[in-house]
Amino acid sequence: MKHDLDERLNQILPRLTSPDVLANRGSGGEIGFWIFDYPPEDEIAVRTFLQDTVLPALARQQPAIRVAAVNLFELVIGVLEERKLLDKAIAMQRTQGDARTLESLRRVLKEDKLAERLVAQHDIAALDMFILWNVGAVYPMLRTHTLLSALHAHMQDKPLVLFYPGKYDGYSLRLFSRLKDDHYYRAFRLVS
Repeated sequence: MKHDLDERLNQILPRLTSPDVLANRGSGGEIGFWIFDYPPEDEIAVRTFLQDTVLPALARQQPAIRVAAVNLFELVIGVLEERKLLDKAIAMQRTQGDARTLESLRRVLKEDKLAERLVAQHDIAALDMFILWNVGAVYPMLRTHTLLSALHAHMQDKPLVLFYPGKYDGYSLRLFSRLKDDHYYRAFRLVS
């Protein structure tokens, strides 16, 4: 199994630097949203490979590929800290439980607002690529398919790559290879 993962990881950089991905050419003229799905138990290996190999290599390309790589967990924590809600959410979870806390957080962590925040923080026009990762850490506070749909209108002609701990079959996302998130028809698998 490790061998299969290593083969797939080694295909990431050539795919990201390919003309199809960089020119944002999906099939049928669709916007280039790309998903690298992987077994959730390989999260640390994928995260390490992304941070230690892929992102530095993209910066070394000639010319450098300008990338914004967003850790979704850090984004969520940042939003909660900025609104002075992190400590309150932790306390609420202890006293009122997961369901009540999640209900309260969903009001703050609306995917359309997070998409607007991401666009405001990053000059999309100046980027060559946008990467989102650490998806599993924000579940169930965030829904991946809803965030992707919200970002669709903002990405202009820039490719977006999502590193996803689960399965994507070209039609639907299954977080942790178990939880069916929803249909998402606009994305392509980055590596088979």
